[in-house]
Amino acid sequence: MTKPERYDAIVIGTGQGGGPLAGRMADAGWNVAVIEREQVGGTCVNRGCTPTKTMIASARVAYLARRGADYGVKTGAISIDLEVVRKRKRDIVEMFSGGSRNALERKETLDLIMGEGSFASAEEVKVNLNDGGGGERLLAAEVIIINTGLRPRVPPIEGIDSVNYLDSTSIMELDSVPEHLIVVGGGYVGLEFGQMFRRFGSDVTVVENSPRLCGREDPDVCDELTKILAEDGIEVHTSSESTRVEEEDGSIRLTLTKSGEERTLEGSHILVAAGRLPNSERLNLQAAGVETDDRGFISVNDRLETGVNGIYAIGDVIGRPFFTHISYDHYRVLRANLLESGNESKAGRMVPYTVFIDPQLGRVGLNEQEARAAGLEYKVAKMPMSRVARALEVDEARGFMKALIDPDTKQILGCTILGLEGGEIMSMLQIAMMGEIPYPVLQNAIFAHPTLAESLNNLFGMIIE
Repeated sequence: MTKPERYDAIVIGTGQGGGPLAGRMADAGWNVAVIEREQVGGTCVNRGCTPTKTMIASARVAYLARRGADYGVKTGAISIDLEVVRKRKRDIVEMFSGGSRNALERKETLDLIMGEGSFASAEEVKVNLNDGGGGERLLAAEVIIINTGLRPRVPPIEGIDSVNYLDSTSIMELDSVPEHLIVVGGGYVGLEFGQMFRRFGSDVTVVENSPRLCGREDPDVCDELTKILAEDGIEVHTSSESTRVEEEDGSIRLTLTKSGEERTLEGSHILVAAGRLPNSERLNLQAAGVETDDRGFISVNDRLETGVNGIYAIGDVIGRPFFTHISYDHYRVLRANLLESGNESKAGRMVPYTVFIDPQLGRVGLNEQEARAAGLEYKVAKMPMSRVARALEVDEARGFMKALIDPDTKQILGCTILGLEGGEIMSMLQIAMMGEIPYPVLQNAIFAHPTLAESLNNLFGMIIE
């Protein structure tokens, strides 16, 4: 029997929690083995936040260039060189991923092993190496952290395996702009790509089986968002189930069913953006006794401990919320508990996020649906972006701002900002919530003019009674 190589800790996956945690352990003198199947940096750096936001920036330049006449600037015909957009994306990804890899490889007590890990026991991990020679290594440690992330989900649409469909990774490798992109899925990923390619020049149709886009948001947010997409020329079909897809002569035909009636959409490309699945099925978790839920997400407590002593899981593989900054917060929890004798937990955290459609959708804390479900008393402060001077000055006044407040304590319970730099304004309100600053302080504060920040003066003067 092969004798395992002993380490103080094994980290499987180098996402935004696993990579920093491995590096911090090495800095503390631990001997650490880090196993990475594909690219250092995880989904965010390689296939998620970094590349998508880089391409969204290119799409926004195209959008503003086409609007030049609105600002008194005459431009010629706008064309998109998607190969250049792609190269810019690749260069930035390589810079970020390469930097992450170099940072790990510089650690004297850290071994970065490129391969796929799976459990041999509760303390042993077998690695199938990516060296092309079929090599294996057997590692052992008393502390093992799982950070394997998610992958795109392929929905059960008849014929999907027989067509050349795109997912959130492959769509970023196109070298030309699709004539007509059909997007299956009206969540954050589908909408970001849909608007991006509409701005690149594609006709875009979004299909969502739920009654609303981004259904976790309040109905007024969903309605305004749908209105904005329609203004951008995006066709939206909600309450529509994608039942069948076929490809013929380079054309994609998608059959929808809505209220018992069928219709067919025809496009040149189809993007499947219908959720994500955890990368847990190839970890051989049963050999370690680690449990998952019925969807494959690894079960952990608030300290990110699995039911097996010494085995932890962090990031998207444990379930919602699926955000890079949450994975990094998991790093904070385990850093404190494993290295600093702390007693940190993921419970009770604020979960901010920004959807990088344009205008941005930023949210933190409770929305109205959640406040009602919790039986809370609340009031709403709501203001259209057309009342924000800065938004008018730059001619980007779509959307609105909304905040929930406690009528007794005057504390901010949450906010949703669908508007210009919505994520930044949301973050200002998050800071106020963290500091337990009552809303009248913001209402009466002096903010520089003309900034988006000063809109908070007026927002909290528009409380709906």
